[in-house]
Amino acid sequence: MHKVIIIGSGCAGLTAAIYAARADLHPLVLDGYEPGGQLSLTTMVENFPGFPDGILGPELIENSRKQAQRFGAEFQSGAVTSVDLSRTPFTVVAGKETYETQSLIIAAGASARMLGIESERHLLGHGVSTCATCDGFFFRGKDIIVVGGGDTAMEEATFLTKFAKKVTLLHRRNEFRATKIMLDRAHANEKIEFLTPYVIEEVHDVNSKSVEKVRIRNTDTNVTSEIETSGVFVAIGHDPNTKLFKGQLAMDENGYLITHDGPKTNIEGVFAAGDVQDHHYRQAITAAGSGCMAAIEAERFLERHRG
Repeated sequence: MHKVIIIGSGCAGLTAAIYAARADLHPLVLDGYEPGGQLSLTTMVENFPGFPDGILGPELIENSRKQAQRFGAEFQSGAVTSVDLSRTPFTVVAGKETYETQSLIIAAGASARMLGIESERHLLGHGVSTCATCDGFFFRGKDIIVVGGGDTAMEEATFLTKFAKKVTLLHRRNEFRATKIMLDRAHANEKIEFLTPYVIEEVHDVNSKSVEKVRIRNTDTNVTSEIETSGVFVAIGHDPNTKLFKGQLAMDENGYLITHDGPKTNIEGVFAAGDVQDHHYRQAITAAGSGCMAAIEAERFLERHRG
């Protein structure tokens, strides 16, 4: 029987683990599908307080993990396959193991939707990004591409014009899902050029571990061409890792867990932190903050229900 189990080992989960361990709750952290979360796919993190020279994403995760272990947090690798939140103690199944816990912190994160091409995967963190606010600074004075047609793509493209010389907004259709106000704002920005209806077929160059050009295809004519670019920002949305909790926890229409009074879900003793419930900020620092809140609330919940 565990006092608290934490699902997820990104910024939110690891911060929750540090706080829960220091409160003597001996938390068990289940790594999840993506150990380390989105930060493990990031190269340099320059906007996390306390690191004036920046820190590599995987290094920040590793440091946080060691910190949690130092205070007594236990880690198990593997993805959670099912949970039962209908009665207490809650049951969590990961691999062949079944765990019971008095409280649960869900910090399973959200996965950025990708284009689904091999070269994109190889160049993630090396010129291919899913976060403009994280990586825009590295593209000062350069030409970059933003892929997408919704509000996120318009927002990212507009934000990136602060740094880039030119932003090419590439979308597979001629029509956009973005709201009129966001679309108008992007159209009014002289640094943004629209390119439709196109898809990216290949990002070069995998061998040099940097983005130099992309091969694109016109979806109407099937004609392919190449354009030079220094970066590709994929802005086609995120999917929260919440399928496990469908029918048990309250979610919005996009699958994000709904929280109230900080990290509390609709089930007492179950808390949510990080990108699994935050589709607005999606930053390492906000994830860490919500992980802290979840651990404090879990401690208070256990204190109230002791014995």
